[in-house]
Amino acid sequence: MTTSDDSFELYDLRVEVVCPSGKRILCGAKAGDYFELHGEMLYLPPGQGISVYSLSAVLPLLAAKQRRTHANDWMSSDALVACPDPNCPSMLKIVRAGTRTFSHAETTIVGLEGNEHSVT
Repeated sequence: MTTSDDSFELYDLRVEVVCPSGKRILCGAKAGDYFELHGEMLYLPPGQGISVYSLSAVLPLLAAKQRRTHANDWMSSDALVACPDPNCPSMLKIVRAGTRTFSHAETTIVGLEGNEHSVT
């Protein structure tokens, strides 16, 4: 990377509902329901929703899953997130898809030097 190159890559993610067959699902999900995350944008297929509670269970992990991680890091291997309802057996599976390139300057007003020492 040269000093003028401010690019970085993130994985696109597909988060898919996994349901054990024959079990009662309480969160409104159906096996195969999904959403995709491209950069900071979340996309649902037309006409499909997702429980805000299920979304809240997976949301904190998505930014880390978008980034490259060491092969031994659990973030590289663990992909299933349980439904937050303890009585619902569904899970959300986070799958890393292709990568997308972004420009630092197009995603923030903070320069590459950072602002960790700013007091204003």
